[in-house]
Amino acid sequence: MEFPAAQNLRELAPWQGILLAVSLLIFWSPPSTSQLTIVSTNAPEGKDVILNILNKPDNTRAFMWYRGVGENSSCLIAFTVMHLRTYENGPAYTGREKVNFDGSLLLEDVTLNDTGDFTIVAFPQEGKVETGFGRLHVYQTVRKPILLATKTRARENMDFVILTCGTDATSIEWFFNGRRLALRKTMELAEHNTALIIDPVRREDEGFYHCEVFNAFSFYKSDPLILYVVQE
Repeated sequence: MEFPAAQNLRELAPWQGILLAVSLLIFWSPPSTSQLTIVSTNAPEGKDVILNILNKPDNTRAFMWYRGVGENSSCLIAFTVMHLRTYENGPAYTGREKVNFDGSLLLEDVTLNDTGDFTIVAFPQEGKVETGFGRLHVYQTVRKPILLATKTRARENMDFVILTCGTDATSIEWFFNGRRLALRKTMELAEHNTALIIDPVRREDEGFYHCEVFNAFSFYKSDPLILYVVQE
């Protein structure tokens, strides 16, 4: 004769069966008001990130990680039971996550979609189950802009020149001879600051130009471009 619980385990998905086994093998108490915390982290897209935890309970026997706030089974990433040497992935596993034996969570090649809240549940050998929360913010890094000009050799007081900073960034600054550009009367910024119009070109406009793009976490500058001004 077979126990009903054993039959139910076979009808569940592998991760569901082990999850049920964990709840049977480890005494479940109501979550405590402990200080278990996930260290909130900022990271650039494309990098590997480890979400560390603070104030881990002593003699923790198992860890569970979820996406979002709370213990929604459909948001379970993975869990590990230390003393059983058991490791299982959940429905929210994407192939890029791994729960380390110290309880931290490794996320490989993070994307902007990884931005959000995370929940960890720790099962100590003695005492109450503890739950912690934290947030991951994945930011988009700016890419190196390309500076182009309608011409790099212009006639004084006769020609106009348009310098274009090729970028999809929204924050742009212009520099002339290594210093932030102070617009003259003959200069104008257009196209959301991606274009610098000089009309007409004057002798004092000759020199090195470059643009810089940035956001709250990163910046990049273009290669310099030399504008020559000739008299005719």
